[in-house]
Amino acid sequence: MRPTRVLSVLPAAVLAAGAVLAAAPAASAAAPATAPSVQRAAANPHERGPAPTEESITAEEGPFEFETIDVPAGSGDGFNQGTIYAPTDLSQGTFGAIAVSPGFVSPEALISWYGPRLASQGFVVMTIETNTLLDQPAARGDQLLAALDYLTGGDSPVRDRVDTGRLAVTGHSMGGGGTLEAARERPGLRAAVPLAPWNLNSDWSAVRTPTMILGAQNDFIAANGLHSEPFYEGLTSAPEKAYAEIANTGHMSFNTPNDVIAKYTIAWMKRYVDDDTRYERFLCPAPSDDPALVEYRDTCPGG
Repeated sequence: MRPTRVLSVLPAAVLAAGAVLAAAPAASAAAPATAPSVQRAAANPHERGPAPTEESITAEEGPFEFETIDVPAGSGDGFNQGTIYAPTDLSQGTFGAIAVSPGFVSPEALISWYGPRLASQGFVVMTIETNTLLDQPAARGDQLLAALDYLTGGDSPVRDRVDTGRLAVTGHSMGGGGTLEAARERPGLRAAVPLAPWNLNSDWSAVRTPTMILGAQNDFIAANGLHSEPFYEGLTSAPEKAYAEIANTGHMSFNTPNDVIAKYTIAWMKRYVDDDTRYERFLCPAPSDDPALVEYRDTCPGG
């Protein structure tokens, strides 16, 4: 049975997946039927799990079993404490890792649902408790990076499961603003997904990480016109970027399980952390027919 946590509710006024697969050479008439899949595996050693479907990418649980590991305060430098969710099947190799930050005056419990959701899709995930509930976006960005450093460091209980070259960040509200800060500070990150991000800065021209911003249609705390939309426009150096505004959601919607939020977060992480082009169909061409979206802007993954 997967672990569950009780989610607390904050007042509404509170602020709160690379390389494209190489084209396989044409198979000769004598080639075995399994040749294309063998060639694809050779071209992308990071591909994990079965081919995705609409049902699999929105499911509560993906194909990977995982374990939950508490990270007590004092376990590492630069962050408070947290929880690791790590796949237990190492037969496919190591996994990309994702750090997740909550928003302003929000405990880790509010973003704990991302742990099982992402880990069961084939990622090592660490959700964090921030040093203080009042930490600003820049501090949250530093803590996200510190969490990734812990996951890949010598004291990490899952260091043998993490590919140190495939790291990503996500977070909600000021944690989303911190996600952008982390991406700007560490250009080597493979993906970033700010969730209803809040930040006083809108110039993200230094970010060189593929970034998808998820906004809420009815967000009156980090209003899209003041935050998510100008942040997207400010990502002038990101190799790929997207902005998805989710219908019938508010700022705090990112703190409870949501299939649409999960779908686009997973698709972006899979595409850019795992270089898995099987997930590109959820992102490009733009999903203009998705009734769950009010708006979608993108540079279309892969060009």
